[in-house]
Amino acid sequence: MSALASTLAQITDAADAQNVEAAGSAGFAYGLAAIGPGIGIGYLVGQAVQAMARQPESAGQVQTTMFLGIAFTEALALIGFVVFILLKFV
Repeated sequence: MSALASTLAQITDAADAQNVEAAGSAGFAYGLAAIGPGIGIGYLVGQAVQAMARQPESAGQVQTTMFLGIAFTEALALIGFVVFILLKFV
């Protein structure tokens, strides 16, 4: 009976090691997926502020377009988060 218990313990330890490795890889993948949208949103907001400063009368239109751009760019980060969850738990 002890041989069976030790074999099961070894299998469990190997599975745990693979899960830890997969979680680390998933976290790294999400980190990479968040870099692009972070840079994109920063650039987008910076350019929108610059446009509003140059032409204050068109600030409403620029602001609306900026929020749409932020939403579409943030969708990329959310897709990366979904992939992270899939890699970690599936």
